[in-house]
Amino acid sequence: MKTRLFANVAALAAIAIAAVLLLAHNEAGGSAQATLLNVSYDPTRELYAAINPGFVAAYAKETGRTVGVTQSHGGSSRQARSVIAGEQPADVVTLGLPSDIDGLVKRGLVAADWASRLPNRAVPYTSTIVFVVRAGNPKDLHDWPDLVREGVEVVTPDPKSSGNGKLSALAAWGSVVTRGGDETAARTYLGALFAHATGFNAGARGAADTFAVERVGDAHLTWENEALREVAASNGTLQTVYPPVSILAEPSVALVDANVAKDGKRDAAEAYLRYLFGDAAQETIASLGYRPSKPEVFARHADRLPKIALFPVTAIARDWADAQGRFFAENGIIDTVYRPQSQ
Repeated sequence: MKTRLFANVAALAAIAIAAVLLLAHNEAGGSAQATLLNVSYDPTRELYAAINPGFVAAYAKETGRTVGVTQSHGGSSRQARSVIAGEQPADVVTLGLPSDIDGLVKRGLVAADWASRLPNRAVPYTSTIVFVVRAGNPKDLHDWPDLVREGVEVVTPDPKSSGNGKLSALAAWGSVVTRGGDETAARTYLGALFAHATGFNAGARGAADTFAVERVGDAHLTWENEALREVAASNGTLQTVYPPVSILAEPSVALVDANVAKDGKRDAAEAYLRYLFGDAAQETIASLGYRPSKPEVFARHADRLPKIALFPVTAIARDWADAQGRFFAENGIIDTVYRPQSQ
């Protein structure tokens, strides 16, 4: 398993370089008819560096047209706000939470029916939140209550800017209420968890660097795929812990209708999003630690993506939009227990 992980990580550098060279060659030669901007969340850098060259080749073969893809990464909610502000003219968004895309709908940038225009409600893969700990798990951290024991320091991103941070908060809340606790107990636990946080990085990758590179904290709450990458790169100094229960994360993708209508790239952008649900992209998704939407692909990678009790957002809210408003809006639940100390 570790050999496969290291091979995947090593191969990504070559893939990313090839993608950059391909794009540079196309643009230098004047043959690129379009360059798509994919505004994504923080830890998907390697994922899209691996997917994009395959899409470019498939699109050229199918249409005879050349297209390039550029990537932008950051905390999911911060990325959504940058698109709304016009700072990033995204053609597609591939964000950590459906509610981040709903924010673009409210501003007229994305069509209201975005989720019904692609397979699986526009969710090409799912994920969850797990723990990364020091090798040997010296603090004996296995479940959510362990994180608030005396002397335990937790690294988690900012729940105001990061999809990882939001999902970690929702997973923590749900770990209480889905196992019989009431909302008072959940609020108390979430406040205690934030009190054990060492600070709040803006995004998932910054939190990973704080934990793995700067060696701050005892546990890192992160995406499953980011945990696998982090542990594989640690030379045996870190390990992943799957808690008994966590949240079902549903990163979502959408066409930014307002932008592609202006720049004439709608066909290429639609093809790019459809490609994410095809066999080639789904295999790449699974190989990098994401849970692919195609069951047959998931089954081939089940040894690396173990079963875990995942509760849906409807266990703690009506839907993702309700969770966004209830937990993360001004004066929501998070504001009552959260004291940011941004790093």
